[in-house]
Amino acid sequence: MTAENSTFGRYGPGGSRPSLDAVRVPVRFGTVVDAGLGVVFAAAVAFQAYQVADVWGARYWPFGAAVAASVCVLALVRRVSPLWTAVAGLTVAVLAVLVTRLVHLPAEPSPAASLGLAVLTGSALRTLPARGACVVGGAGLAVVAGGLLAGPGSAVPVLSGLAWLAGVAVGLGLRLLAARHRAATELVRRAERLELARELHDVVAHHITSIVLQAQAARLVTAKHPDRTADSLAGIETAGSEALAATRRAVGLLRDTAPAPEGHERLDELIERFESHGRRASLRLDAEPSGWPPEVSSTVYRVVRESLTNAARHARNAATVTVGITQHDEGVTVEVEDDAPQAPALRYRRAGYGLAGMRERVEALGGTLTAGPRPGTGWAVRATIPTGEPPRP
Repeated sequence: MTAENSTFGRYGPGGSRPSLDAVRVPVRFGTVVDAGLGVVFAAAVAFQAYQVADVWGARYWPFGAAVAASVCVLALVRRVSPLWTAVAGLTVAVLAVLVTRLVHLPAEPSPAASLGLAVLTGSALRTLPARGACVVGGAGLAVVAGGLLAGPGSAVPVLSGLAWLAGVAVGLGLRLLAARHRAATELVRRAERLELARELHDVVAHHITSIVLQAQAARLVTAKHPDRTADSLAGIETAGSEALAATRRAVGLLRDTAPAPEGHERLDELIERFESHGRRASLRLDAEPSGWPPEVSSTVYRVVRESLTNAARHARNAATVTVGITQHDEGVTVEVEDDAPQAPALRYRRAGYGLAGMRERVEALGGTLTAGPRPGTGWAVRATIPTGEPPRP
């Protein structure tokens, strides 16, 4: 195993250990998408106005441009209310179809307006409940049909139909992916609950056994030294309080999402197993695990195990993985960091279901777990778990 100071020396006391709070948060994907849509919408409206003015005449383009711009703006603010922005966009499109039919303007919905309607339809199908999504999808189809009836022989309504189909396909595809993600997350949570249910007996048995042994000892002490009865009862009371606290923590874990056969004593085995595949790792244990509650010890082990598993899968170019465990007044902090070169795909791929399960377990104990890229290079997982008592001197 790599010597402790070989990797952790620069992060030790007086060092400059990076904090996940200082990690630069990537720009939200949705913001980038909306910015790109804004550019596409503006280009589509301008190009359409130019084509209408060139073919129909200069006085025909303002109406179509106004309709298209209105629908596109609604598409850009769709996140405020997917239902009502979709309803407003479809209403504008219906009115435009009626007006063009009455005053013989170019066919509606125009290509630029159809693009905005496709985005509104896809967003509604992706996010709304089934009934609302079906209503919006059906209303979009009705608008396309109305355009075909108002402008027979024109290619514009055909383009509107193709845009509607694309919006429906994308919206349903994203909806199915989101449903699959929720189902997979629920499976992880259910597996955690089942595992915790199996382990609950061990948590309770650990503390109850201590109470029983102390009660038996108290009977013997009372028989021979009655003056020591108070001390024996105090010990039983302490053990009972610890049992009650551990039981509450375990029940909280079961309700939201013990000692396990794994614990802090097997951390060295994790490091050795990780290094057996040709990778370097180091462990810094700045704590006294013997004073931790069993469920805290188990959770620390599992956080380290899952983090090393993720590093083995997604940080194959990492030279070293460092594991740091520090005890403080509030509890225990676990940090697992690698120095693999950054890759954009890893920002999302490495936040998998295993970490979702760990987050459930850590948060149920009153702690926090975060994961994200480190400044410059590498990935870091940081978990803070309360122990319910200050560290021993």
